[in-house]
Amino acid sequence: MVSGRTKLDVFVVGGGPAGLAAAIAARQRGMSVAVADGSEPPIDKACGEGLMPETISALGELGVEIPPDAGHPIRGIRFLQSDAQVAADFPQGTGVGIRRTILHEWLIARAEACGVELLWRTPVAGITEAGVQLLGEFVPARWIVGADGSGSRVRRWSGLDAASRQSQRYATRRHYRVRPWSDHVEIYWGRHAQAYVTPIAREEVCIVVMAKRAEDCDFGSLMQDSPQLTQRLAGAELVSRERGAITQMHSLRSVHSRNVALVGDASGGVDAIIGEGLHLAFRQAIALAYAMQRNDLPSYARAHHHQAGRPAFMADLLLTLARNDRLRTRSIRILATRTKLFSRLLAVHAGQAAFRDWLSTGAQLGWRFLTT
Repeated sequence: MVSGRTKLDVFVVGGGPAGLAAAIAARQRGMSVAVADGSEPPIDKACGEGLMPETISALGELGVEIPPDAGHPIRGIRFLQSDAQVAADFPQGTGVGIRRTILHEWLIARAEACGVELLWRTPVAGITEAGVQLLGEFVPARWIVGADGSGSRVRRWSGLDAASRQSQRYATRRHYRVRPWSDHVEIYWGRHAQAYVTPIAREEVCIVVMAKRAEDCDFGSLMQDSPQLTQRLAGAELVSRERGAITQMHSLRSVHSRNVALVGDASGGVDAIIGEGLHLAFRQAIALAYAMQRNDLPSYARAHHHQAGRPAFMADLLLTLARNDRLRTRSIRILATRTKLFSRLLAVHAGQAAFRDWLSTGAQLGWRFLTT
């Protein structure tokens, strides 16, 4: 245990991917770090389990290297609805589909290798400016990082709960044993829900259904809207327990207070429809470590705001398509005949194109709406 030692530089509350990334980034800058979590690894969560190229790049900066034979390669994104579909490859690099629990194990191994102290099955009872209160033990720390998820207690304890916008949707995840039929993440658009299909192994796919209402977040209803997906899964074996989650889209008025900073879902988030949660968490972790080293948490707040801008914009765009059947159908049909437009949209989504490129692409798409 850490009791009796000199004051820690950083204490991270929450041992999921965001917390481990924050701990690793802080250790890379020479700080002493401990992580506490009330559960034990590996920690799972209902997510699409696709790591985009930019997410892999962020993991590389944290020293987490993905084995070449791990998971399943992902080369791009495909939208499918009724009789229309459109696909594009990532502008740079290849992603990978991998089980969330395997990613967590990689992050744990990296944290241990670089000297992070990991306190599993260790609930945190409270925080003060002087440190963190565990059950029966107080740990002094200079910096406290809240990485304890969307229902963050650290956020509440530090008075950072005020949000400028907030909404939520529901998600349900399953794994099927079936040979992947595509090296793209496929998004099947239904009337009230979307299904994300990610290849994660040679004989396994991950499927996440997302919807605004809990009653619409149902595999049976989605399958009725997606005969193509139903056919693909015919005879496939369900190989995991169905897991549900609430995906929140909210932004906080502040992500730091005194010596406390928030990362990952604790610091706000964009809707999981864009698959940017892990990438944002890793980039936030790197920026936070730099800010703590410089004793400058306001610089982290600025970086956090900048990093969230593009994903929030793309989430708003995709959620607009999710709510409007006619607009979505027409958009997919236009993009299917103008695949370069879809490729440019994917480049903006991946952060490989400037916002002015989005304006140009949006103008071209708008013109197609008027002329077709």
